[in-house]
Amino acid sequence: MNTVLMAGTTIVNLALISYAIAIVTEQRKKLVSNKVLIFITLGVILDITATALMVIGSSKGAFTAHGLIGYSSLSLMLIDAVLLWIFRKKYGALTYVGKKLHIYSRIAFIWWIVAYITGAVLVALRHSA
Repeated sequence: MNTVLMAGTTIVNLALISYAIAIVTEQRKKLVSNKVLIFITLGVILDITATALMVIGSSKGAFTAHGLIGYSSLSLMLIDAVLLWIFRKKYGALTYVGKKLHIYSRIAFIWWIVAYITGAVLVALRHSA
């Protein structure tokens, strides 16, 4: 694996950790705390960076099946981050997240995990062949 792809892989793992901290915290407390905002924002930044590095380092090009799944999952997480920031600005840190936003965050994160797993499986299959 080339250096650019290795950096992208490391960074996407950091994005996973960051997203997990943000979403698990929001799902448990049902509040948009500073912790949630910091980690969801960090996750998006790390995810964008990892995606760019993986596209640069890939010999397959930017438009693959996994790439489209990844772009869609990144888009959902970016939208989630924006919605959480808007919610926090509008209602403050002590207002419980509405049911729709709470469920959206969970679905967006699950879809992101699907993209993460498909990427890991593709890499594993490529290296086992």
